Amino acid sequence: MLLFYLLKFIAQTISGCFVFKSASKKRKRHIGVGDDDNGSDRFRICQKLWETVQMNTEVIQDQLNKKILDSLAEFIKKHGLGCSSDVWRQRASEIPTAALMLGVNVPDHAMTFRSLCNLLQDSVTPFVVSVHAKECAAVKLLIQKVLEQLMGSGVSVDEEKEDDTALLQKTPCTISALCQWYKTVTKKCTQVSPERKENLTNNDLPQSLPVVVIFKYFEAFNSQVLQDFILICSRYTQELPFVFIFGIATSPSAIQHRLPHSVSSLLCIEVFHSLSCTQHLASVFDKLILNSQFPLKLSSRVIQVLVGIFLYHDFSVQNFVKGLQFSMLEHFNSQPLSVLCCQKQEALLSAKTLSKQNVERIRHLPSFMRYVETQEPQEQVRLLTNDEHVKEVCQKLLKNLHKYHKNYYPVLQCLHSLTSSLPKFPLGKHIRELHVSCIEKNLWETEEYDSALQLLRILAKDELVAALRKCAEILKSANTKRMQNALQQLEDFIGRLETLEEDSSGNGVVSAKMEYQRTDLFQLQKTLLEKESRRTKRMNSFEVLRSQVIDFIDSLVREYLTPAEFQPLNEVCYYSSSGVLRQRLNVTPRTSIQAALSHPFYYLKNASLKTDAGTISSAAPDLCIVYKLHLECGRLINLYDWLEAYVTVMSAAEDQDTDSEECGQYDSLKHARFIQAVSEMEFLGFVKSTKQKTDHVARLTWGGC
Repeated sequence: MLLFYLLKFIAQTISGCFVFKSASKKRKRHIGVGDDDNGSDRFRICQKLWETVQMNTEVIQDQLNKKILDSLAEFIKKHGLGCSSDVWRQRASEIPTAALMLGVNVPDHAMTFRSLCNLLQDSVTPFVVSVHAKECAAVKLLIQKVLEQLMGSGVSVDEEKEDDTALLQKTPCTISALCQWYKTVTKKCTQVSPERKENLTNNDLPQSLPVVVIFKYFEAFNSQVLQDFILICSRYTQELPFVFIFGIATSPSAIQHRLPHSVSSLLCIEVFHSLSCTQHLASVFDKLILNSQFPLKLSSRVIQVLVGIFLYHDFSVQNFVKGLQFSMLEHFNSQPLSVLCCQKQEALLSAKTLSKQNVERIRHLPSFMRYVETQEPQEQVRLLTNDEHVKEVCQKLLKNLHKYHKNYYPVLQCLHSLTSSLPKFPLGKHIRELHVSCIEKNLWETEEYDSALQLLRILAKDELVAALRKCAEILKSANTKRMQNALQQLEDFIGRLETLEEDSSGNGVVSAKMEYQRTDLFQLQKTLLEKESRRTKRMNSFEVLRSQVIDFIDSLVREYLTPAEFQPLNEVCYYSSSGVLRQRLNVTPRTSIQAALSHPFYYLKNASLKTDAGTISSAAPDLCIVYKLHLECGRLINLYDWLEAYVTVMSAAEDQDTDSEECGQYDSLKHARFIQAVSEMEFLGFVKSTKQKTDHVARLTWGGC
């Protein structure tokens, strides 16, 4: 029964389930947080780092949503606040409606709706209602939710079933009751403090505060419920200033598909588009991952897994951040040296106090071993025998690693600004694509990089100057000495390009003499080839300077955009277990369920459940026994034969002789347990009832674990 509820939870939460399998015997055991002496320090660093991530993501979300939320607030103020009763009468039964296009990244909508409610309640009106489709299966329930959120608890849905005392305490679930309550509340609002009146900026505001109803996930609502609610509200627009907000994930045409013209004509609809989820991801990527102040780094494969889940599954930035959180937890849990994955000064202090065990772990790092191989023999002996010397070298390498990141990201952004507008995007349209290419291999050895440089070498003067100015703005924010030197050289190139006068010699394709000369096609082709050959042999001053600029950019790339794996101690801050991440985040529910049913020992941790391949343990849960027996059947399964096989296995658990007459007989308890197990199999989607034979069920899946 416990296993079934576990599988039921997995089946019902397919999009967000995390299946944890036990590690294989052959796999090395990772050292956990509490297995060594710096576990508490790692936990503290991880917690502090995650608080920084949460704060930054909330700030990014607020900044990205600010424009659309302010537009919605202005829309509601325009159609609600300050409108006199005459204006409402002129509007007749038309309800102002904002169609908020949020996109298909549904998991991110909750934060947007929460921010919208807070903004409206703080600056527009206290009468804000947010309703969900699963709570409003009928129009009466929808009205009840609206009244409860506005008036508080104590709304009666069915007046006939309430006694007299209950009716005195509860409000009937009608819009007319809401009108009476609204009039009472607005009269009290006229007696507000002077400070409140100054905030409202209109003496008439308390009498015309709009009632905002937010429909989360508009497509999920029953169309008939929406139609009835809109028709009812349209008859009270002269008494209640309703404003609707539809949260739509697909397109504005969803309103026409859900509502007939007779109902949609009662709505004054205005469409608002939120920022796309890809732009949101780009902002999160720039502020968190492509930031030298963020200690934790992700390898190219880990980034590809997280971005792949985002692009091919849910488009959810919130889930992307959760994947980043899991990467952080896994890194600090599995890597004891992650105690050095923090800000520069704290990392240097931690390096001075490394334990003997951690010093030995540093010696076994692949990057440190490569570093030792490049040193002189005497230095190699000291690094392998002297712990204090290792600590000193570790501090120096950590400083170099931080310098590497401070120089890496500005040059990466400069290269992206130069190549993101090139035809066919040879180095990628997004900076994350360029970043993955840089940390994966030597970028300058790829064909895409050569293609990008060829395109940069034919840029016009104004295009080149504009691109270099963007690079100069990026380098100004870098506070390293090397980047400031690069900025001076770049500004020098920009000044020389701006003062350069174009050399018109050799630019003419056809001479003036030839322009009026009668010639044939062959002669014209020959003349053009001669002029082109002369032009390639002799470049003008702009072409020479442009070539120098591109060579300078190329030198920056070769010097600062080296792969991270070449940096000693990169394992301290780089998380690279993409397989673990894919297994935890991008799970396959059917495979996980089949694995649990075939090998319950790995989930229930019961030694009696261990079996050899092809055998069935009589101590296994009923669901596992029934599942393994159904694997031996064909497309149609005879329920009686299935029951007989189940009873035979259960008889072995009761130590009955398999050759006796009692074996195979079953009582009502075994029969009931079998029926329950088959029902659970049907719920999980392995079998279904069929009309072909009344005493058979059809098998829906093939193959097993």
